[in-house]
Amino acid sequence: MAEHPAYPVGLRLTGRRVVVIGGGQVAQRRLPALIAAGADVLLVSPEATPSVEAMADAGEITWERRVYTLGDLADAWYALIATSDPDANAAASAEAERHRVWCVRSDNADAATAWTPATGHSEGVTVAVLTTDAKGRDPRHTAAVRDAVVEGLRDGTLVAPHHRTRTAGVALVGGGPGDPDLITVRGRRLLAEADVVIADRLGPRDLLAELPPHVEVIDAAKIPYGRYMAQEAINNALIEHARQGKSVVRLKGGDPYVFGRGMEELQALAEAGIACTVVPGISSSISVPGAAGIPVTHRGVAHEFTVVSGHVAPDDERSLVDWPSLAKLTGTLVVLMGVDKIGKIAETLIAHGKPADTPVALVQEGTTAAQRRVDATLETVAETVRTQEVRPPAVIVIGEVVAIGPRTSA
Repeated sequence: MAEHPAYPVGLRLTGRRVVVIGGGQVAQRRLPALIAAGADVLLVSPEATPSVEAMADAGEITWERRVYTLGDLADAWYALIATSDPDANAAASAEAERHRVWCVRSDNADAATAWTPATGHSEGVTVAVLTTDAKGRDPRHTAAVRDAVVEGLRDGTLVAPHHRTRTAGVALVGGGPGDPDLITVRGRRLLAEADVVIADRLGPRDLLAELPPHVEVIDAAKIPYGRYMAQEAINNALIEHARQGKSVVRLKGGDPYVFGRGMEELQALAEAGIACTVVPGISSSISVPGAAGIPVTHRGVAHEFTVVSGHVAPDDERSLVDWPSLAKLTGTLVVLMGVDKIGKIAETLIAHGKPADTPVALVQEGTTAAQRRVDATLETVAETVRTQEVRPPAVIVIGEVVAIGPRTSA
């Protein structure tokens, strides 16, 4: 048997009895996939790791806290044997052989009747890799092949076109804070499959260069007629291209719903009867401070953080922000789109009780090669912005967390 390669097959275990013997690290790694497959899992083990115990407590598996005994594999469809007792493993394996139960052994693959492949998933596709040479199994190489295929499918570098008709529609994709590596794998895959990409100025621009030549890229920052009409033009472009049967990606900076007008676009698409998928993105409100060495929360320093838009000054009648209340909070305040209004914001916070020496950090072009951090206080921040020539886009962090990590400046 060992001279021949394994025959690959996909087991359908929904509602079927699977017995796992041993509750250690091997079981901890394999149980989630068995649970996801819908198997009726019985764990036989006197002990289990905390994660495995949590699965039992949640009712995802049945746990009998004892050692293996003859008969445990009766009526099983599949067995995973992973104890530290060689004699128990051999006995359970022999029982599986008698009952013709496919059996995986963690301690002796040659004595098993089944092997667990290195598996990965990408949008409806399961990739399973087995070594064909029974004598030269190399689990690390197998895992590396799996990882390469899955990563390629996820980020679009391994193109596997759909040959069935695709459903036209729009995906609102949060591109993250700017570093192209910080877009989600789902966002990158949808971008690779797009026919049309409508991109924001603050989206990960480097990814546009990777698109195939046939993909139409529309620069949303250059759509004319002012801010309000620009949004209306973006909505119309999304609807028009989707109605032409194209796969459209609206590539936005950060997260579509964090000051990104994502809901406005979703509403316009819904009114037009256009299917829309929303792919969350990493918000600059958290990622940019993190990239600059600033935690937005820290034990004993800040138990909350608040994110506000600073594009409207505190004394502007259009402002929806309760600045007096923000001044009283002890946590971290993150201000987006507030570089040109930071002087008035600082004045307002100080006027309502925020200490003038509260640390402030301005992180310009966060997560990109041009990232720059400038430190100040509420009292000095307006002058610092002027003298240091801080320009948008920049994330402003106000609070004691600014002083925790190592400080850097321009």
